[in-house]
Amino acid sequence: MTQLARSRSYAVYAVAAFGAGCLLTAMLKCNAELAHSANALFASWAAHGIGLVAAIVLLLVLRQRPWRATAVKARIPLWAYLGGLSGAVTVIATATAANSVLGLAGTLALGLAGQVIFSLAADLWGLMGLKRRALTRYDLSALALIVAGSLTIILFAGRGA
Repeated sequence: MTQLARSRSYAVYAVAAFGAGCLLTAMLKCNAELAHSANALFASWAAHGIGLVAAIVLLLVLRQRPWRATAVKARIPLWAYLGGLSGAVTVIATATAANSVLGLAGTLALGLAGQVIFSLAADLWGLMGLKRRALTRYDLSALALIVAGSLTIILFAGRGA
């Protein structure tokens, strides 16, 4: 793969990740509104029910048969199915937190800090089948900046310039 192709590939992935972050924020706000109007458990059920319907429609439109594809691949580890459980808990926790004094920005800031801490731990210890990777000073510097930014957002929220 040429350097140009590699940098284009990187750009596509970076834009996709950034877009996913924007969608995550919009999703969190929608779930928080549902939780505010009803409760956090209803918000989780609604989000996952709508997601199920959307997935079924996509499978039908794309004429995909995932049950055939998984039969050919290696056995899926049982822990891989915990994504649905963690997704449900995440919706409940974030919908509740976003409706608190943390607000949307504080909830997302702490969520990002939690994601980075867990991902660094997963890299370090090779959790969930990942290849072990030693942490670098850049990893720890990035973590320190994310935690500092999160604390800044939370501690100084609502204070005007």
